[in-house]
Amino acid sequence: MKWWKQKRRDPPAAVVQVRRAEGHPFGAVDRYVPLHTGEAALYRAIREGVPILDAAIWKLVRLCGGVGAKCGNPAAQAGLEEFFRTVDTGWGQRGIQSFLDRYLDDLFTCGHGLGEIVLTPDGREVAALLCAAPEQVEVKIGDSPLDFRLCRAGLGEDRELPFQELLLFTPFQPTGDAPCGVSLLRSMPFLAGILLKIFQAVGQNWERAGSLRFAVVCRPGEGEEAFAQERCGQIAQEWSAAMQAGREGAVRDFVAVGDVDIKVIGADSPVLDSQVPVRQILEQLVARTGIPPFMLGLSWSSTERMSAQQADLLTTEITAIRRAVEPALCRVAELWLRLHGFGPKAEIVWEDINLQDMVEEARAQLYLAQAEKLRREL
Repeated sequence: MKWWKQKRRDPPAAVVQVRRAEGHPFGAVDRYVPLHTGEAALYRAIREGVPILDAAIWKLVRLCGGVGAKCGNPAAQAGLEEFFRTVDTGWGQRGIQSFLDRYLDDLFTCGHGLGEIVLTPDGREVAALLCAAPEQVEVKIGDSPLDFRLCRAGLGEDRELPFQELLLFTPFQPTGDAPCGVSLLRSMPFLAGILLKIFQAVGQNWERAGSLRFAVVCRPGEGEEAFAQERCGQIAQEWSAAMQAGREGAVRDFVAVGDVDIKVIGADSPVLDSQVPVRQILEQLVARTGIPPFMLGLSWSSTERMSAQQADLLTTEITAIRRAVEPALCRVAELWLRLHGFGPKAEIVWEDINLQDMVEEARAQLYLAQAEKLRREL
């Protein structure tokens, strides 16, 4: 045995310069970053209470669709396309697009998306591609940003999920203080709370208008003070009978003698104009989503067509969102290729984003054709 020969050494691991320098006596507990805080329930309540925000998120989800995969091997391309079109995504749905819709919905609402690649019992085929609730996991941060593990949420010693390579995790707009991503609705709870209070007050005002309350004032005349209490009781009884008959759909007159004054309670108080504050709040909320207002049914400008600048901004937003989820989709495609014995190189392709006016595009093509005709004639 040639023990003197130098053994082959593995290449050194990548060196990360940004490491956690501080220590903690309970380091294992300190490095767990919970993802199932009450903010997720708050954000879902905001979507339920403010329909325009729910519509904006669903529009972003639909605009980000149209995904496919491409590989260099022609023999694997047909199988990869079939897999993307027919993969089981749970709850009676199939196709990578249904998985992406749920994944993006969680990404926008909770600030991160969580998915799982399910293999067949023999480990030779991808059986399903499922989305999981982001509240089910926590992140255990290691010594560097390259070292993190997904763990089960809750108490217990062995919380780390065993097959990390089959889990998909995507943070949305991560920051230094929130490396696991932030929700699209992070800056909206304050303004959404004010908006809901305005709507609740408006509802109470209309409820009061539909169910009026009356104040009946009876002033006794001279010499009638001794019978004032008895007379007020009779008036109250007759008024109650007249109001009860009105609730039952009958018409009944109320006749009173003397100085009797009837007023609607709260009729003198002015109703506040809610149009200006509601618009100011909605402008802030819609600006955070990046969706043009007219796409949400809001007519705030003189024109209802999308300008070139708005189309470019929305296209940039959609491209950035696609770029965020592309690594997770690429991992799914590369795993399928490896399981079927092909090269692991795959590329995610997206459908072109077309937000321009079709009339303007047709006119531009006409101008190009006319210019080409003039060039040939010359």
